[in-house]
Amino acid sequence: SPTPTQATRRFSAAAFVDPLPLSTDYNISKTVKGADACSEIGVSSLGINGPSTIYKNLSYSELHEHEVTNKEGAVATTKYGDVFTVDTGKFTGRSPKDKWIVKTPGSPLEDQIWWGSVNQPITPEIFEDLFETATKHMDAKDEIYVADLYAGANKSSRKRIRFVHEKAWQQHFVTNMFIRPSEQDPIASDEIDFTIINACSATNEKWKEHGLNSEVAIAFNIEKKIGIVLGSEYGGENKKGVFSLMNMWLPMNDQLSMHCSANVGKDGDTALFFGLSGTGKTTLSADPNRALIGDDEHGWDEDGVFNFEGGCYAKTINLSEENEKEIYQAITKNAMLENVALNGDDNVPDYDDVSKTQNGRVSYPIFHIPGYHEEQVAGHAKNVIFLTCDAYGVLPPVSRLTSGQALYQFISGYTSKVAGTERGVTSPTSTFSACFGAAFLTLPPTRYAELLQKKLETHGSHAFLVNTGWVGGGYGVGNRMSIKDTRACINAVLDGSIHDSDFEEDPIFGLAMPKTLNKVDSAVLNPRNAWTDKDAYDKQAGELADLFKKNFEKYAGETDYAKYGPK
Repeated sequence: SPTPTQATRRFSAAAFVDPLPLSTDYNISKTVKGADACSEIGVSSLGINGPSTIYKNLSYSELHEHEVTNKEGAVATTKYGDVFTVDTGKFTGRSPKDKWIVKTPGSPLEDQIWWGSVNQPITPEIFEDLFETATKHMDAKDEIYVADLYAGANKSSRKRIRFVHEKAWQQHFVTNMFIRPSEQDPIASDEIDFTIINACSATNEKWKEHGLNSEVAIAFNIEKKIGIVLGSEYGGENKKGVFSLMNMWLPMNDQLSMHCSANVGKDGDTALFFGLSGTGKTTLSADPNRALIGDDEHGWDEDGVFNFEGGCYAKTINLSEENEKEIYQAITKNAMLENVALNGDDNVPDYDDVSKTQNGRVSYPIFHIPGYHEEQVAGHAKNVIFLTCDAYGVLPPVSRLTSGQALYQFISGYTSKVAGTERGVTSPTSTFSACFGAAFLTLPPTRYAELLQKKLETHGSHAFLVNTGWVGGGYGVGNRMSIKDTRACINAVLDGSIHDSDFEEDPIFGLAMPKTLNKVDSAVLNPRNAWTDKDAYDKQAGELADLFKKNFEKYAGETDYAKYGPK
């Protein structure tokens, strides 16, 4: 029988016009030297004229040579090859309180952006100060790095992004994470849709005068098509900055942008996996019987589902070959480690050492994953799966959602986070993140919900809620759902056998729960039955239901989806 990639390649070729290829053969580098280097590459229009050498879209081998020569980090010895590793200093994660968007009075965007703690407004004048700081910093360099890359694998809606960096490893990062152009599919300088100037070692010394949060600034002037990074070396600012932009561009064209993983089966059936950190999004979408489209950011337009990225950015905390084989083996030549502890003279990574940060990461091109879906585009989603890690132990392992319930769960974006047991914490912390990615939404959550509703109804997609959290009791009493049982639930969704089950309705949450499901203990399918103390279950379920209702109060007047929530 054909492999997933072979089968879906035929399907994608039929469903998509001229899909963008992803190749392991990446060699379109260009080094320009001399007084006219900036004008030849096209950065002089930004006010950057000083550098006499510009390295554009370097190959992987060239990037590695520059990283080592510039002493930007260290070479780590891994089981599957030597990889470069960097330390990003003070910032080992995103700095959300330092993210800003220009708000121009009277502009078309003024009434469309979801202004607030996620998208904080600044004036055009403040942005100009930040822009001047970044460009002066770059202008003083002798050498800079420029990379032109694609965001979005479908040619009909992709964007051409230019990154201007001061360090080779940052070009390495974006080369891994975005879609690499080729000689057959180049990006011309006059075709750039947006430019990000990452002057990471410069800071905003006027931040108090500007009324900002700190000397760090991640700022976007959407109308001028310019983004600025000051004061943070964290690689994820490049990745999520572009994701926030895609979360504006696509919905404004009635196309859905999504914070999810996606895979496709041998018959061309696409599945989406929404979920916050710790829910199993990456693990469950990595399936030996299905081809991975992508692990984090996707779009859904009139053609189907497509990846925004050309690589993966995975956490390395407690990583081992036994628990995350695909990720572990992807750490080979061309991958890059970020904020990972190294041991011994050979610099062997220690993924259990989190003294620097619990957010150690590895970035790698997606072709490091065996059986990845080469075209990165596939048909419309047949199944949409919302993953939650419910530490209350009251949500069923799997439930089938109506269209209304799907929208309610999508806007709610619920999961639970539990602190480490070494701190003696035994009660869960509930988290609600709209659309399973509130930190990256540029428009109001209800806009994405409206688009999802259209997709579900137009394509007859099925929606499910899968709980990868606790069963038989809450955290500290019950047990975590086994990956075996969760995988069986997912398989029943993907092969359609779940629809053959008889269902019963949860009296509090209104969810349709299968009474029986192949290879899953029927005693856990209805979570109340799995609890010894039924009164304790009822109390716990009521508490979680109240949290859902309280969280949804913020959407009162914007939507009537509340009627699809807990009773």
